Amino acid sequence: MISARRLAISFSCALLSAQLIYAQDLSTYREFQFGMNLPAVAKLAGLKPSEARVLHQRPALIQELAWQPPFSSSSSPQTDPVWNTIFRFYNGELYRIVINYKRNKTEGLTRADLVEAISAMYGTPTTPSAEIAFSLSEVYNDGQVAITRWEDSQYSFSLFRAAYQPTFGVLAVSKRLDALAQTASTEAIELDKQEAPQREIERQRKRDDEYDASQDKARLVNKPGFRP
Repeated sequence: MISARRLAISFSCALLSAQLIYAQDLSTYREFQFGMNLPAVAKLAGLKPSEARVLHQRPALIQELAWQPPFSSSSSPQTDPVWNTIFRFYNGELYRIVINYKRNKTEGLTRADLVEAISAMYGTPTTPSAEIAFSLSEVYNDGQVAITRWEDSQYSFSLFRAAYQPTFGVLAVSKRLDALAQTASTEAIELDKQEAPQREIERQRKRDDEYDASQDKARLVNKPGFRP
């Protein structure tokens, strides 16, 4: 009897440990795993890789793919609360996921309610109360505030509230790839600034060439028939 009880306790502890390990796996969000390539993410989301938007091409390729769940007029609690999901890629690898929730699906929910739901997937928050200001953009300061965070040495999930709207979202990142992408984006912006004058010269030259070509074409048409 004692052996059976000990065996049952041991089995329960092992099962609990397995659940905790699974719950704290921060390398994935739903079916999407950090490091996945763009075609794989697009296929899971039901999108085409060509729908990805290029944010920067050098010194690294930074792309963005936006997904929205199919529209549903149902008010059922089972309706997906996600309004949209934005995937970011560094040289083709998924490094950042931004999940924005529908306002009507989070209305009335407290921060504790949201933390409880997310903790069921990712374990106990490492930073239960994290009033951390950050930006979702490498270019603009859009003033989000992380209010709770789950993280380990490789990944982090931050629950945030929008600065100017009563809406919530989650920012999930691969720390290694996100750091590389942030550095590359900063360099890309600096390169854009340095190259802007030359690009403007080239655009003006192209406009001038197109205007001259149109004038030459009009001259060929109008000259033979012109009578003073």
